[in-house]
Amino acid sequence: MSEDVTARGGGERKSGFWARAVDLYVDGFRSMTLGKTLWLIIAIKLFIFFVIIKILFFPNFLSSKSDTEQGKAQYVREQLIGESESVFRGE
Repeated sequence: MSEDVTARGGGERKSGFWARAVDLYVDGFRSMTLGKTLWLIIAIKLFIFFVIIKILFFPNFLSSKSDTEQGKAQYVREQLIGESESVFRGE
């Protein structure tokens, strides 16, 4: 049996749970054909979602309000306190 494993390029099998789990995924990914293309498409989509869309729709708003960290913190504090006061006044 060990000759079959070495002939496939697997080498000696590891006995730890995590090592076997990683080996299972690596071996499965190695034997995929269509799956590699699908994983590439998924990776490209995730890149678009998290990088491109963040840049387009979530600009760095606080940088336009102040250049220093203290100024940014002060702006956030004023906005939070102003919102909480309007809630208590019933506005």
